[in-house]
Amino acid sequence: MLVRFDRYIVECVRKPVPNQNVSKQRPMAEPTAKPRSNKLNKENRGRWLWLCFGLSGVAMLSATAGALLAVSLSSTPLMQSRLSAEDAAIFSNSDLARTNLKLPELTRSVNILILGTSVLTSDLKEENVPELGYHAPVNSLDGLSDVMLLVRFDPQANKLTVLSIPRDTRTLVEGYGVRKINDANYFGGPALSAKAVNELLGGVRIDRYIRINVQGVEKLVDALGGVKMYVPVDMKYQDDSQRLYINLKQGEQYLAGKEALQFLRFRYDQLGDIGRIQRQQMMMRSLMDQTLNINTITRLPKILSVVQEFIDTNLTIEEIAALAGFAAQTESSNVQMLMVPGDFSAPEEYEASYWLPNYERLDAMIAEHLDFDLHGRHYKSVDPAYVRVAIQDSTDDWDAVDLLRNSLSDQGYWNVFVSSPWNQPLAVTRIVAQNGDMESAQAIRDALGLGEVRVESTGSLRSDITIQIGRDWLAKQNLRNADPSVQDSSPRDSSYSDDSSEPPAADEYPGEPPVTDEYRDWTPPDPYADPYADPYADPYAAPYAEPYAEPYTEPYTEPTVPPQEGYWQSPGY
Repeated sequence: MLVRFDRYIVECVRKPVPNQNVSKQRPMAEPTAKPRSNKLNKENRGRWLWLCFGLSGVAMLSATAGALLAVSLSSTPLMQSRLSAEDAAIFSNSDLARTNLKLPELTRSVNILILGTSVLTSDLKEENVPELGYHAPVNSLDGLSDVMLLVRFDPQANKLTVLSIPRDTRTLVEGYGVRKINDANYFGGPALSAKAVNELLGGVRIDRYIRINVQGVEKLVDALGGVKMYVPVDMKYQDDSQRLYINLKQGEQYLAGKEALQFLRFRYDQLGDIGRIQRQQMMMRSLMDQTLNINTITRLPKILSVVQEFIDTNLTIEEIAALAGFAAQTESSNVQMLMVPGDFSAPEEYEASYWLPNYERLDAMIAEHLDFDLHGRHYKSVDPAYVRVAIQDSTDDWDAVDLLRNSLSDQGYWNVFVSSPWNQPLAVTRIVAQNGDMESAQAIRDALGLGEVRVESTGSLRSDITIQIGRDWLAKQNLRNADPSVQDSSPRDSSYSDDSSEPPAADEYPGEPPVTDEYRDWTPPDPYADPYADPYADPYAAPYAEPYAEPYTEPYTEPTVPPQEGYWQSPGY
């Protein structure tokens, strides 16, 4: 290209271009026409000579700018931490991206640790902190990490996986013993946090880190143009000591940065921090679906300039562009959002409250979705009878719930329970792989003949699969009612329909179908029994060890945060 450009310069000098505007100008008094023509040719030649030299200068400047850009692409202008050589060695030092003629692109799978911090003036140890009369937020990255995500970008599988790590997860923090994992950033910054996550996940590699202050999240959402969200419940909270005021109404709405931050910070419900993680996953998916595209990549420098003071990362500019480009081109169905499986600790177990990981399920999740099989524990093909299926209704139609339970029972899914409703009205039924078991979720989708499979942790905590009923399930049942050839054969449908003015008398209900030899030696488990009980235990045994114990019949309820005073009520983010 440079040779051609040089050749073009030479041709410009050798071949003058005639002035096409001469004939349009009014001729002035001249001795003869010939000297005038020579003069114009000299002027035109001079003009083109200057133009060519100007273009040459632009080319030289462009080449210089390109060289400077190549240097800046490999720099880390957003890095605020000063990592020692030992701490820097915790993260991978190999290249993650390369620049082609278009945009930087990933060269291999990448694991990024994202830490979100919220720091108040009362958290600072400096003596010169101004006395404001309340706990004001501070742009600092050295506090507790209230949000912890491990994000895997996998260009080979064309998949993006987000693993949420509850802030109260009990694990080993090197040098400080077994404690909450969010303490790691406070004691040792991103390096110690990476070590703690590596310990929790059994050795998963951490390539890079990003730390962002909560104030930067507000700026980021505004820079992306806001986000359209469905607020599942009215969210109202007031804390005068922090001047924290949350007031969001239920329903679909556009959230600017300030409102989005309120949505993310709200944690005063039955599930505490776990409920907040579920809302974080909802917002991340909405942001990716609505705002992350190729146009976003072109605005990346402007976006980074808005949030740069709130961010600390060891990613280079080239790597940031490559990660954003990959995420923008990843289909929503290939975005998987998980959470470390576990349960709340009981108040009598520890002095502090913890999220206790279930390591067996965690290992299977890591092997399947993070491509790190430490113990050889993959998801195994599960008998439908032992898959814990939760139903969350968004249609406000209990007949639809009953029909779904009957349909699942006919397909061999007997460990089914009805959980709390899904408040957002859904057009399409969602089949949520709560713990990442996509094979079981797909099997249920095939059995029902409808629905959208999602890998995320927004369903019932006690389930393997959560079915959030949408209007497509109602439409399918209406089609069956309209066409007798596809009428559901369940006993309830054959004796009662929506058109009946009143339900049939009790003696008109058909009896239970006979038990065949195929199922004579095994009966369905109680759907309200302990979901963590041994699935291979004697199904006829009483749920408790005491003889003549009464069967457990209390309705299922979601696990909740222990209500003891001061338990799970830490202030702040």
